[in-house]
Amino acid sequence: MKKLLFLFDTDPVPSVFDTVVGYDGGADNITGYAGVTPENVGALIDGCIYTRGGKDKQNTAIFVGGGNMAKGEELFETVKKHFFGPFRVSVMLDSNGSNTTAAAGVALLAKGRNLKGKKAVVLAGTGPVGMRAAGFFGMEGCDVTITSRTKDRADEAAKVIEKRFGVKVSGAAGATDEERAEATKDANIIYSAGAIGLQLLPKALWENNPNVELLADVNAQPPVGIEGVDAMDKGKDYGGKLGFGALGIGGLKLRLHRECIAKLFEDSEGVYDAEAIYALAKEMA
Repeated sequence: MKKLLFLFDTDPVPSVFDTVVGYDGGADNITGYAGVTPENVGALIDGCIYTRGGKDKQNTAIFVGGGNMAKGEELFETVKKHFFGPFRVSVMLDSNGSNTTAAAGVALLAKGRNLKGKKAVVLAGTGPVGMRAAGFFGMEGCDVTITSRTKDRADEAAKVIEKRFGVKVSGAAGATDEERAEATKDANIIYSAGAIGLQLLPKALWENNPNVELLADVNAQPPVGIEGVDAMDKGKDYGGKLGFGALGIGGLKLRLHRECIAKLFEDSEGVYDAEAIYALAKEMA
């Protein structure tokens, strides 16, 4: 009985990255569908849930991906609502790699530490990775702030995070170095989730800040998001501050993604969204 993974991608072309990691995670065959929406996904789901019975169903699984987390979440909810009784298969959501990337980064920061009460600032926190990371920090009991180019945009994203994760998040302006310096002056944890090649925090703004304990940056392409933190760092000590770079985080991210794929085939009832993926990341970290 072949392990079949069906990739429901919201983008015009199915993700090569998700296909490769799917095979590395143990799928025997992956079929990718592009431009999948809540309106056209029904027949695809039917093909997954009606073709195998009993324990054989665990050898069919669904991965919801694409570059847009909002579209992915909507599609993911449609897939789950289509299931009923025994007519279901395991399903995972990881649009833009957001769940696995954010989970890996926060899990490494939380490893062996109690983050409760710590002030965590997520720079460029209105993107999919930043919003997921903010949610995970909230789950750890942190005082969470996200920045964006405008405070209004940050506040809007904060409301979305609060609704999704049930945690309190504040918004702050972060368009300039001066605004980001103000946002991070009391931070114990700084997590940079900005776009590729965009430096968000000069070294001078964190190296002499006695409040900063942990730094994480998910951008590997120079210039990195946090100046002075190398992409390869995995807990490197910078004068009492521990730094985690994109490739240091990326190792766990890839292992986590592969492990989630493997778990999809353990039974037919797995649901891997943010919380389940983060719980697994903490175990693996």
